[in-house]
Amino acid sequence: MRTILRTMLQGFGARRIVEAEDGASGLEAMDRANPDILILDWVMPILDGADMVRMIRSPNNPFAYIPIIMVTAHTERSRIVEARRLGVHELLSKPISAKSLYQRVSSVILHPRDFIKTATYFGPAPREIRNRQKIWQGGPPGQPPGQATDGPEENVTAIG
Repeated sequence: MRTILRTMLQGFGARRIVEAEDGASGLEAMDRANPDILILDWVMPILDGADMVRMIRSPNNPFAYIPIIMVTAHTERSRIVEARRLGVHELLSKPISAKSLYQRVSSVILHPRDFIKTATYFGPAPREIRNRQKIWQGGPPGQPPGQATDGPEENVTAIG
């Protein structure tokens, strides 16, 4: 998997790619390489991806704000929710395509998100979701659900 990712990233023009065999080696490599983006697999020996993210997303960690793309073959809803709770920026499902990897890398570079800290979460702010209020509430007051409005769309941020 590392070879595939390396080949794709080189094809995108990445200049310096540092690899590690497991999560513990990955943490050591981060200290030496000072990466801009972290791409890690959920399933790794010694220290898995989820544990690695928990360690990185500690507010005192010098890499706490690094964009993280998590790779996994397990895309059930519970895994996606857990990735969000861990503070992962993007989830990339296997098998990986060059297009999906490029989209995730582009997303964290071109659309950086502010970080938020609550009593139970530290990580990137959730993405803005357009028309979420209309979906939840059926549209503006007094208007039947699903009917278009003449006004501008309202942007609502959904957390959770």
